[in-house]
Order: sequence, then structure tokens, then C-alpha cells
Amino acid sequence: MDNAIHSALSGPHAHLARRRGNALRYTADMSPFMALPDSPGAADWANLAALAGPGARVTLSGPVPEPPDGWQVEARIPLSQFTGGGIATAPDEEAVRLHEPDVPEMLTLAELTRPGPFLKRTIEMGTYLGIRRNGRLVAMAGERLRVPGWTEISGVCTDPGSRGQGLGTRLLLAVAEGIRERGETPFLHVLASNTSAIRLYESLGFRLRLRTGILALTCPPM
Repeated sequence: MDNAIHSALSGPHAHLARRRGNALRYTADMSPFMALPDSPGAADWANLAALAGPGARVTLSGPVPEPPDGWQVEARIPLSQFTGGGIATAPDEEAVRLHEPDVPEMLTLAELTRPGPFLKRTIEMGTYLGIRRNGRLVAMAGERLRVPGWTEISGVCTDPGSRGQGLGTRLLLAVAEGIRERGETPFLHVLASNTSAIRLYESLGFRLRLRTGILALTCPPM
């Protein structure tokens, strides 16, 4: 869980991984995240650079040390990891399973609300549920990282015109219900600066497990 992206790509999401040595990544149209093993060495950094490409943007999360010379740090963003072992999950009668034909609407909703990276193939990472009103997708939530015994909830968002009705919370709890039915425990990540979301998650029973971060880098040019 400390290095959740690497754990996912070397475990339940291995079939989605692109690998070079111990450096791993999702395809660029699925997720921007890449991963290094704990305590990476020079060979691991070289493999990551080869996997990403010269001058490419790399997004890492977890216990990442200072990069070697030639890498340019673009941003360090504090992140909090919460676990939901004690939350009261619940199915939702209005929630519908979203599939590939729904992706254009999902991309539009994500672009409007900015819940975090949601790309053309993100839906392949897990189950996504949505709520429609008058045929239009107004809220969604789904699964992203899968670590042995754990599944991350992500992509929780509601159209601005439908906020204040608790739709996002309902979908979050419905996704968590599906995770719990598989015998797994839900978890999530939230920007440490997003205090309103943190208050909501804590009110639902999520508990802080880890203070971590996102590290955005640019690969060496050659």
C-alpha cells in the first residue's frame, strides 16, 4: 500500500502493465502514473527513462527518493491515503454500470469536474457506476488501483448542475459495496489541500493511513 502503483502493476493489474526491468507504467491512454520499486537504483531510473522516452513527463507516487542527475523535478504535490475498512457501504438502486460506449460522456464529465486523471481507457482499470438524469450522465465513481486485498475508489464527480444531492457520496458507497463483496477493502487518495473532501471522507468513516505525495518529473532529454 505504501507503493500502491507498483503493487498494482506487479500484481492484480499486471495484465495492464508495460514493464522495463522493475520500472512499470500504465499505457498513456489509461493512466499517467508510472512506478519504481522501493529504494530504486541507477538501473531502475534508467529503465524508467527508457520506458517513458527522452524528455517525457513522468508522474510517480509513493516513497520516491531524489531522482539522479538529468531528471528535472516539475512538482511535488502532498497526497493523503485513506482506508475505508469501517465505512458503511450500500448499493444504490439508481446507479448503473458504465461501459465502453459511455466513455465519451464520462470524459466530458471528468473534463468538467476535474476529479483526477480520467482517460480514454481508464474504465478498463475497474468497475465504474453512474447516475443518469433524463438520459444524461450527471455523476460517476469507479475503481482505479488494485492492490492485493485492496481496491482504490477514484473518479468521484458530479455535474455542477446536480450537486448538493449527495450523488457522489451515494456512488462512492455503492462502488465500495462492490469492493467489499469481493472480500477486499476500499481505499482512496486525496490531495492534502482538499480539506472539504477530507472532511467528507472522514465523516463516512475513512481513516488516514499514509501521508504521501505525487512527484512530477521530466526525463533526461537523451
